[in-house]
Amino acid sequence: MSCPKKPDYLQALSLLQWPLSYLAIFLILQPLLIYLLFTSLWPLPVLYFAWLFLDWKTPEQGGRHSAWVRNWYVWNHIRDYFPITILKTKDLSPEHNYLMGVHPHGLLTFGAFCNFCTEATGFSKTFPGITPHLATLSWFFKIPLVRDYLMAKGVCSVNQPAIDYLLSHGTGNLVGIVVGGVGEALQSVPNTTNLILQKRKGFVRTALQHGAHLVPTFTFGETEVYDQVVFHKDSSVYKFQSFFRWIFGFYCCVFYGQGFHQGSFGLLPYHKPIVTVVGEPLPLPQIEKPSQETVDKYHALYMDALHKLFEQHKTQYGCSETQKLVFL
Repeated sequence: MSCPKKPDYLQALSLLQWPLSYLAIFLILQPLLIYLLFTSLWPLPVLYFAWLFLDWKTPEQGGRHSAWVRNWYVWNHIRDYFPITILKTKDLSPEHNYLMGVHPHGLLTFGAFCNFCTEATGFSKTFPGITPHLATLSWFFKIPLVRDYLMAKGVCSVNQPAIDYLLSHGTGNLVGIVVGGVGEALQSVPNTTNLILQKRKGFVRTALQHGAHLVPTFTFGETEVYDQVVFHKDSSVYKFQSFFRWIFGFYCCVFYGQGFHQGSFGLLPYHKPIVTVVGEPLPLPQIEKPSQETVDKYHALYMDALHKLFEQHKTQYGCSETQKLVFL
């Protein structure tokens, strides 16, 4: 178990506001919209819902970045809490589109969020001319206000139409997919590097259909910031977790970190450095209907590139020389 140090309170509160802001939208702003319908201010929610109807397809048509939201200073406090950094190994040309594999999922995907959904680590300066989009569960974009907040940070839907749109309209788009998905969250245990990737080939097929370059990334430290209680697959708790995922689309993981006071337990993550290493892009030909053999070929090349990326940087960013990257 990690030995926690005393957290900076401003950084800790900034970190907590990230998930709590969504909770506030659910419990405060959305009920407020409904309440206003029965007051003299009813035109406000009516106008919003009318605009929502007209704007319904936007999450599948490139979304709506907000430089203002991405540059909020609060993201800097989240960055400094761990701290979080991004490392570029090769330039990304704005003349191409890219499909980026994000590994590992971790529990809350701190590294991917801070690096690709905010400017806290200077993404636009590191990769000039590249517009990042991090894909997440589609049903989030059906929730009023939440969808707008997500799109402002550059988050897009993980469904096929949304990804196809970004990879076929213009250039300089970088679409990040957490390939292991929510199932990989259960693999998020300190001192392990298990990735669900062996049978995940849809992203390779999509990249081939658009001629997009594949970009491997690995976030060191993502699985080190929380301890997780892992349950046996035959246990009732695991069955509940599976049922929860069937209903909501993600697992209800049992995890803990540190509290506000030194040496205490809580839901704050441990202060462990998180480093996202962005690998060299792998050029792919554009094939409208790639064969399974072709998909398998480039999937193998991608896994090899990801493995090399991990091996080249693992000892520099907290892994032991003997630690292996395991593909499940």
